Amino acid sequence: KTFFGLDDMKHGEEDLIDCIYGKNHLASTGWVDTSKIGIIGGSYGGYMVLAALAFQPDEFKLGVDVFGIANWLRILQSMPPWWGAYRDVWYKEMGNPETDSTYLHKISPIFHAENITKPLMVLQGAKDPRVLKVESDDMVEAVKKNGVPVEYIVFDDEGHGFRKKENEIEGYEKILKFLDKYLVEKSEIQEDTK
Repeated sequence: KTFFGLDDMKHGEEDLIDCIYGKNHLASTGWVDTSKIGIIGGSYGGYMVLAALAFQPDEFKLGVDVFGIANWLRILQSMPPWWGAYRDVWYKEMGNPETDSTYLHKISPIFHAENITKPLMVLQGAKDPRVLKVESDDMVEAVKKNGVPVEYIVFDDEGHGFRKKENEIEGYEKILKFLDKYLVEKSEIQEDTK
C-alpha cells in the first residue's frame, strides 16, 4: 500500500526524477552515447515524455508520446461516466480539479509547452475516450509555436492504445524513422544498410 501512494500528488516530479536517474545510470555505464538518449512512453508514460520535455528540457534529445496526457485538468474534468467508480481514486492520486486546480495546472505539460525545445513525436487515437484527441491537438500546436520539429500521427480507427496490428506496425515504423532522424548520424544509417 505504501508503494502505491508514494507518488500521490507528486506526479511529474519524483517520477520524472526517476526517469532522469535512469538516464544518468545508463550514461554512467559507458554503454550509451549520452547525446543520443530520448524518452518514449505511452498513456501515463506519454505524460512522462511531455513532462520531461517541458519540465527538464535539457535532459533528453527528443520525446515520443504515445497516447499521452498533456492536460490533467481536462482529463479529470472529462472523465467518461463509466469511470465513476474510479473518480475518487483519481482525485486522491492526481488531485480534484475543483480544489487542486493550481497543482494540476503546475503538472500539466500543456501549460508549460513553451519550454519544449526538443523534437517531439505524438501518436494519438482519434477515438480515445481517456486521452481526448484535443489534448494532443493542443500540445502539438503549442510546441510547433516554439519552432520545434513535431511529427503528429493520428490513427482514425484507434482508441487508447493500438488494437489493430497494422496500426501498431505503422506506428512503430514511424517511431523508428523518427528516432533514426534525430538520434542516429547519417553515416551510421548508411553503414547499417551495407
